[in-house]
Amino acid sequence: MEHGFRAAPGRTPFSIGVEEELMIVDPDDGHALVNAIERLLGEAPVGEVKAELMESVLEIATEPCHNTVDAGEQLRSLRKHVAGRAAEHGLSIASAGTHPYARWEDQRIAARDRYRDLVRELRFVARQELLFGLHVHVGIDDPDQAIHVADGMRVHLPILLALSANSPFWRGDRTGLMSTRTSIFRAFPRVGVPTAYGSWDRYERETEFMIRSGVMSDPTYVWHDVRPHPTFGTVEIRVCDGQTRVEHTLALAALIQAMVHELASHHDDGTPLGDVPWQILDENKYLAAIHGLDGELVDLPSSDRVRTKDLARRLLDRLRPHAQELGSENELEGITDLLERGTGGDRQVLVYDANKDLREVMAEMSALTVEG
Repeated sequence: MEHGFRAAPGRTPFSIGVEEELMIVDPDDGHALVNAIERLLGEAPVGEVKAELMESVLEIATEPCHNTVDAGEQLRSLRKHVAGRAAEHGLSIASAGTHPYARWEDQRIAARDRYRDLVRELRFVARQELLFGLHVHVGIDDPDQAIHVADGMRVHLPILLALSANSPFWRGDRTGLMSTRTSIFRAFPRVGVPTAYGSWDRYERETEFMIRSGVMSDPTYVWHDVRPHPTFGTVEIRVCDGQTRVEHTLALAALIQAMVHELASHHDDGTPLGDVPWQILDENKYLAAIHGLDGELVDLPSSDRVRTKDLARRLLDRLRPHAQELGSENELEGITDLLERGTGGDRQVLVYDANKDLREVMAEMSALTVEG
């Protein structure tokens, strides 16, 4: 399998790329979703603006960045750019893991062969995937190191989900989950916590088998919470809900970059990964989806249950030197903000509880997405 896990001129070790899936909304109609992606596409000042599965979804993606300082400049520029394009058509943008009251039945599939083929293959499962995620890529220069990092990242997925939980509403209902997006996306094949591959050879062999069997056409049809991305030469973390405030996006990107740096260092030092049962990793993720930061997780490799916030703070303290080395330490203050003031989902619930008005939730969400 061809891959980009190699050093190259101009390529910075542990460079990061950030992708955000945003909502296209109509501020004059309660910030309802609008099928308007084709009107908003076009050249961006930096990075990319792309279509996604549905015409009411807009994706922005940075170029590879040295650190979260550079990524922050690009993300703010991209959000400002697409907000301006939307405003030209009387529209706006918003960001969270789900739209609180939209219905997938009202959304059009984007006119792209990839997405039409996906609907043909997965049917209802694809049609109801009205979800908005945050994806973070971190560059790796060695294929076996990339597999080691992806395997090791699995234990961190529940913490990242708890910190990013931002989808407490679905189709007008307070679901009781802080990340409803996680539950809905579980219906897709090849999602969730992946197996531990152990080596590039095994990953390559199993992926090529899937392609030969006709299950998928290329590795991007594996939608695990963390995956090697051979084309880009990155490890991609996909577990997070979309973030309303850009500083929370950057905080999660900084934490992820530090996690990858630590795991890559362990690989270089020959430090083995712990043997953690997949079932416990998946259970921790499920607990994080339900409770967000206000619950408990299993403190692996022990069987003790501890407060999710305590685990997150401990992890933050351990990873801060890695973020400092990478030039991304300042953005970690957004993690402290999430721990002290709550997640985006907590904020949605707080606004909703005042007047039981999801349009009020959307109005604030759109304002914070555009203005920061």
